[in-house]
Amino acid sequence: MTGQSHLPTRIPILPTLLVILAALTMIGLGIWQLERRAEKRDAIALAAANPQRPSVAFPMLPPIAPDLLFRRSSVHCLRVVDWRVEAGRAADGSTGYRHIAQCATGAEGPGVLVAVGVGQKPDQVPNWTGGQIAGWISQEPDHRPLLTRVGGAAPPLRPMLIARSAPPGLKPLAPPSVADLPNNHLAYAVQWFLFAAVAVVIYILALRRRGGSGKPA
Repeated sequence: MTGQSHLPTRIPILPTLLVILAALTMIGLGIWQLERRAEKRDAIALAAANPQRPSVAFPMLPPIAPDLLFRRSSVHCLRVVDWRVEAGRAADGSTGYRHIAQCATGAEGPGVLVAVGVGQKPDQVPNWTGGQIAGWISQEPDHRPLLTRVGGAAPPLRPMLIARSAPPGLKPLAPPSVADLPNNHLAYAVQWFLFAAVAVVIYILALRRRGGSGKPA
């Protein structure tokens, strides 16, 4: 019957195998994200109780173990190398600009990030040059590309200390909360499953168009 698209009598083997392999890989990544969802749920439950647990040494390298996240700790900032500014929330509930110090901790080494307080001006230079400071273990703001996070290829976030007190001119930061740890793995899993479905549908449509074009296989 003319005017109708249909599958070609001979389906190309190599392209079909490649599409099947790609779809199976995406499905596998989706299943892995579902497994990560359960792990993240357990980590969030552990982190919720951590602020009341005894203080620990500050972890200098990522990733942060779930039993350390939000624990009380302290660091010694030898000197402030640079400042970063992010949106932030103060302990009194107000919002503003969170000032994060990039600190050197010695002649060598990874250094440490310290969120010292919240101000109202992004160009404000905090009146703090370093020293011993106490607070809670957290992690740096997440600016990793979405695709790397969905695919599990994103580098781990570095540890960051949220200071308990702020230098003059800044408000103390709000203590860390499990609300800062969204569990997005279900959404990531759904995205991978959708990617797999879309790839298969597009390939089937391409085969139907090829079959309906009247070209010999």
